[in-house]
Amino acid sequence: MAARHGDEDGPGSGSGPASHLTPPAPASAPATASPSATASPSASEGSVSGGSVSGGSAPEGSGATITLDDIRGAQKTLSGVSRLTALEGSRYLSGLVGAPVHFKCENLQRTGSFKLRGGYVRIAGLGPEERAAGVVAASAGNHAQGVALAASLLGVRSTVFMPEGAPLPKIAATRDYGAEVRLYGQIVDETMRAAKEYAERTGAVFIHPFDHPDIITGQGTVGLEILEQCPEVRTVVVGIGGGGLAAGIAVAVKSLRPDVRVVGVQAEGAAAYPPSLAAGRPVTIDAPVTMADGIKVGRPGDVPFQIIENLVDEVRTVTEDELSSALLLCLERAKLVVEPAGASPVAALLSAPESFEGPVVAVLSGGNVDPLLMQRILRHGMAAAGRYLSLRLRLTDRPGALATLLGVLSTLDANVLDVSHVRTNPRLGLSEAEVELHLETKGPDHCEDVREALRGAGYTVMA
Repeated sequence: MAARHGDEDGPGSGSGPASHLTPPAPASAPATASPSATASPSASEGSVSGGSVSGGSAPEGSGATITLDDIRGAQKTLSGVSRLTALEGSRYLSGLVGAPVHFKCENLQRTGSFKLRGGYVRIAGLGPEERAAGVVAASAGNHAQGVALAASLLGVRSTVFMPEGAPLPKIAATRDYGAEVRLYGQIVDETMRAAKEYAERTGAVFIHPFDHPDIITGQGTVGLEILEQCPEVRTVVVGIGGGGLAAGIAVAVKSLRPDVRVVGVQAEGAAAYPPSLAAGRPVTIDAPVTMADGIKVGRPGDVPFQIIENLVDEVRTVTEDELSSALLLCLERAKLVVEPAGASPVAALLSAPESFEGPVVAVLSGGNVDPLLMQRILRHGMAAAGRYLSLRLRLTDRPGALATLLGVLSTLDANVLDVSHVRTNPRLGLSEAEVELHLETKGPDHCEDVREALRGAGYTVMA
């Protein structure tokens, strides 16, 4: 489980399972693997043809074919470029699940996410004329940085379109990696259209963030590393946006270990895969909303959808509260900075830990989170975990009344973050004052203890 680290690259950028979608196993895929088959990576040389594992060539009329050999070839291409990221155990989650839980730390990858893998493999596969024309991409952050660094390493000119509201640290990092950054549009869909128009106008090669076999092949190297680092794994949990990472991991894992369960996770407000899987084709959802911008995608990619439909065992959704709680856990318990999209597998584990068979590997796909967003998310996560308490109460408007109240709070070991003292309001009596308090507490039980103690001291608690 040792990690190989290279030089630093500069700045990086419903509750529970709402959907349980388990497509039938492909006819050509064995239901389980024998001990001898799982002991050696070379025991099974399957491929993915149109999304199904097969031992032979792609069936006529099938979609893109991604084989295990393709992913192994990508691993060789990425040698010395991407890091073998660490596999870190989580004692807390292991206790909840009742089996070992490990984090695959792609948040520690170069550029701060897995995106370098697919971007480098895609650009490395271009011919001389295509490289001379340059590449163009559209992204709010992670893909932008991955493409920018990959192009620089390969000596290819890159242009990256980013939304006008993209976080400044991500824009700066993309420029630092060598790309020309152009700001266009308010949402990624508008930015994507601008990048494609630029490609048509200039001849630059458009590097899609997830809907291309080379991208999926590069991301699949994460799956190979998981099997090498944790050969006893029984479940892999990975966030899903467009689907490139989950599809690549599924090909690698199911080709070698068809007995391993692969679970995808989407944000509840941006979950395009459940309706798409139900319809049997990619469908578009309107106005996806989530703090997890790394998986905020309104429509699955055509290429990854075929693979996920056949090889991913289940797709779950998680709420915003669960995402913020998961991010807080990663920071406090694991000492890992993870963006909301990267924390989505942890959110799924927290929401229903008893439903996962271990050992479990949760893929922390990225750590590029804007500091201002991190601040808001941490507050949200602490509130969801019962670590913040907001109260309004009334007291007699006389000298020393506020000091007496604060003295009561000090005996309860509640840290006062903010106080608002209102003395003039039509709803207050002549001798009354209203105080709004924001407190830092130790959890839900402590919050209730504070409320009861204040009521016991004679205060009227209104919220």
